[in-house]
Amino acid sequence: MFLQNLRAKVGARLKGDSEGGFTLIELLVVMLILGILAAIALPAFFNQRDKAGDAEAKETAHSAQVAMETCATDNDGQYTDCAIDDLEAIEPTLPPATVANSGNLGLLVIAAGEDSYTLQVTSTTGNTFEVINDDGTFTYPCAAGGSGGCPEGGAAADEWD
Repeated sequence: MFLQNLRAKVGARLKGDSEGGFTLIELLVVMLILGILAAIALPAFFNQRDKAGDAEAKETAHSAQVAMETCATDNDGQYTDCAIDDLEAIEPTLPPATVANSGNLGLLVIAAGEDSYTLQVTSTTGNTFEVINDDGTFTYPCAAGGSGGCPEGGAAADEWD
């Protein structure tokens, strides 16, 4: 009789018939695991916002580069007559130069000569990305080496990361 009773209780326990919910320890363990996962994931999520701002600045620099080349094509291959207003007329999505360092992207034409130019875009994170054309040789330096898609050395020969 004792063995039958014990066998019935063990069988019910294994089937889960007598359990009605989770224990406090089980709930605390699950909450601890969720807290650890959140602590790992949230900093990575907030870092993505900075990366997105820098990616937008790099895209703007590339659009300005294409607009500058288009402007030079319209001016017998010379960049001297290509100012911000000319670039904005060619590519209306470019931001105006007056919003640099104000929380928005800022585009500046640093220098424009007959066969060379330097464009600079300031990201919402404060990082600056440049496009330098020196007689057909392009370089892409950036101010924040090792962060925001900028290589460790601060300059990339071909393109940014």
